[in-house]
Amino acid sequence: MTDADPALRISDADREEVVARLRTASEEGRLDLGELEERVTAAYAAKTAADLAPLTADLPTGPPTPSPAGDVARRQAFVRRSLPLLIPNVACIGVWLASGADGGFWPVWVLLGTGIAWVSMLVKYVSGDDDIDGGPQLPPPPPPPPVR
Repeated sequence: MTDADPALRISDADREEVVARLRTASEEGRLDLGELEERVTAAYAAKTAADLAPLTADLPTGPPTPSPAGDVARRQAFVRRSLPLLIPNVACIGVWLASGADGGFWPVWVLLGTGIAWVSMLVKYVSGDDDIDGGPQLPPPPPPPPVR
């Protein structure tokens, strides 16, 4: 929202801009879900710019700073999701070896399938996709107050 006269009435777009900023702050861990819900409700009920200003006054502006703890959590999620893809490969290669390793290397088909899944996860991890672990999602916003 632009720096407008605090007494001016705001638009739905102004409200949505503040709500998006509040959601980002919650995703960064700056607001818990209770605070987010209170502030989103207040944002949708706001009528003037002065009503919206206190909702984001204590939040930093600009791009978020990367968190080392978040990087560790992402790396752990990637490893945790990779391990189940390793188990069938090890089991199939073990069966192939125990059966005398005769004929062609049939575990290659299992390796191919799990390899495609792992490369897909790796691409998401490298690109910074935050849904690597399918983590919790924010609740949907409350409906706007009725127009009077």
